[in-house]
Order: sequence, then structure tokens, then C-alpha cells
Amino acid sequence: MNVENNKRRRESIEKITKVFIELIQTHELSEISVTDICKRAGLNRATFYANYLDIYDLADKVLVMLQEEVQNLYSDEIANCYNSNDYLKLLKHIAENQLFYKTCFKLGIGETPLVKYDTEAAEKYFHGEDIMYHMEFFRGGFNRIVKIWLDHGCDKSPEEIAQIISSEYQGRK
Repeated sequence: MNVENNKRRRESIEKITKVFIELIQTHELSEISVTDICKRAGLNRATFYANYLDIYDLADKVLVMLQEEVQNLYSDEIANCYNSNDYLKLLKHIAENQLFYKTCFKLGIGETPLVKYDTEAAEKYFHGEDIMYHMEFFRGGFNRIVKIWLDHGCDKSPEEIAQIISSEYQGRK
């Protein structure tokens, strides 16, 4: 029986996800087939279709899973006291999980902000003017810096990247 949380189903989903993440690093989404995934995962197509509608459904679910992991990274700080200018924890997580974040960008998280924008601080700094534009500029810049850093194999330390971001934005977020 393929109950929602049974061990066999979870293991199948993990195998499918792992193979998909490997394939998405070297292939475009449209180039990946269910057959490729099933062969590499050692599963049959029925197992794939018991969990996903198609490759695009799999990609959507993997992206949601990745986004939830990023959000969970700051769950304690958000519940307590959140320092909007401290991205070192996120940058360390990125350096330790490069494949994870490369997959995020490959699947389109680049369109979704990795960071929370402190609108209260921005309201004060920019006197409430054009916050939407400042917010998008910061988020886009942050994501682009991270993407370049990932493309270079995280050749700089998280502390160095945090300093680049801090100096570029002069603490205004």
C-alpha cells in the first residue's frame, strides 16, 4: 500500500529527487525524461507517476522543498529577534550546500528572493519613497552575487561575501 508517509514511498521520493537534482545540474528541464530518472533511480515509471504528474510537477515540488528549507534556516530568528543585515548564516549554508542552491537557481528560485527585505529600515532610510524599487534592486543584487559565487565554486569565504554585500549596500536593507 502506498500510504502518504510509508517508508518505501519516502525512499522512492528521495531516490527520484536525488537523481533529478543530479540531472538538472547538466541538463535543461525539458531534456530530462521520466525514463531517465527511473532508470537511474532503479524504479519503475508507475512509482514515478504515483508521486508526480510529470517532470514539471516534480520540478515544482523540488523547488517548494528547497524554498521551505531556506525559510526554515531562519525560523528561530524570525520568531525571536531578526537582524536584517546579517546574512552570514545563509551564506554559510550556501557554501555548505552548493548543489542545493545551484538547483534552486536552475529551477528558478533566482526569481524568488533568498533574503527577507527589512521594509521598516528601508522606510526610515529612504523616507518611505520608492521602497518597491529599492527592495527589488537589493534582492536581485543579492541573488546575483550568490549565483556568481556559486558559479565560482564558492571561492570566497561566506564572511568575504557578507562583507562585499555589506559594503555594496552600506548596511541599507
